Amino acid sequence: METVNLELGADSYSIFIGGGLLDDGDLLRRHIGGKQVLIVTNETIAPLYLDRVLAHLSDYRVDAISLPDGEQYKTLDTLNLIFTRLIEMNANRGVTLLALGGGVVGDMTGFAAACYQRGVPFIQVPTTVLSHVDSSVGGKTAVNHPLGKNMIGAFHQPKAVIIDPELLSSLPERELQAGMAEVIKHGAMGSLEDFCWLEENITELLSLNISKLTYALKRNCQIKADIVSRDEKEMGVRALLNFGHTFGHAIENSMGYGNWLHGEAVAAGMVMAADLSVRLGMCELADAIRLKDLIASSGLPTVPPDASRNEWLDIMYRDKKVTDKGLKLILLRRLGHAEIVEGVSEQTLLATVNSKDLLGFE
Repeated sequence: METVNLELGADSYSIFIGGGLLDDGDLLRRHIGGKQVLIVTNETIAPLYLDRVLAHLSDYRVDAISLPDGEQYKTLDTLNLIFTRLIEMNANRGVTLLALGGGVVGDMTGFAAACYQRGVPFIQVPTTVLSHVDSSVGGKTAVNHPLGKNMIGAFHQPKAVIIDPELLSSLPERELQAGMAEVIKHGAMGSLEDFCWLEENITELLSLNISKLTYALKRNCQIKADIVSRDEKEMGVRALLNFGHTFGHAIENSMGYGNWLHGEAVAAGMVMAADLSVRLGMCELADAIRLKDLIASSGLPTVPPDASRNEWLDIMYRDKKVTDKGLKLILLRRLGHAEIVEGVSEQTLLATVNSKDLLGFE
């Protein structure tokens, strides 16, 4: 078992990574405070893993709720199902919520935990690449609004994150590839060494080599934990973790949540961010092309959809990263180094948004 510690004072916690951890009942029970547990999962994950988790909790008063599966259900209406179940089970402030699922389940469970009786503990047991390396770590919780992604939420740190890479064997190929977008993102903004390692090992990661996956998951969690520990509430450096996301969120929103997976949208968003970086003279074209090639080798889209591009700027300017100074973009200086940039002209943005040949500079 590998461990990554996230240092946040009283809210510090550990991320545990290792094959077979879903069946480590002692590890799970060690992070449950009271005697009540609500497991939040979804209709896809429940038949696969719910019974294995329940087997460790016979000494607790346990209930479970299975939500509909998909980004399109990451809404206030679905969130209310969790609150209703908590009230029906007479859950008190000692209840622990356990998120068993991907990023949607984790985000909604964490937000419910942040709100129920003004805050109760929760544990993350993520089941997808995306949730392993990104959404389960750092305490960002939220639901979507029709006008913007993750616009309604709270910062609420889990008590622990338990990551079992063996669970990835149940993922459809498309979901596995989509999760790799966040792995690539961390390499692109983490270090050149991380990016080069991904170039050399992406095939084995997609083939679910457990040894390579464990290393990659640990390294990704270390990158994110280091940044979050310095900037928990995203007032500065944490914004770097949004590389590719401003464009990606616009794609998700305009296409309708769930039609493009989050990772697919972020992949195309990273290519757009790299294209804009080159247009601004920040980044060498060769570095941007290497990023595009790595994304393509993961089976991810490098070209955004044609539809609704005229809406994207409106969506981007409603993004959480907009400040009084305007739109805040995360752009590439070189492979392994991203920067926060403000004040990009609308004309330059439109050149990237409307491009039919990203990085070709037609």
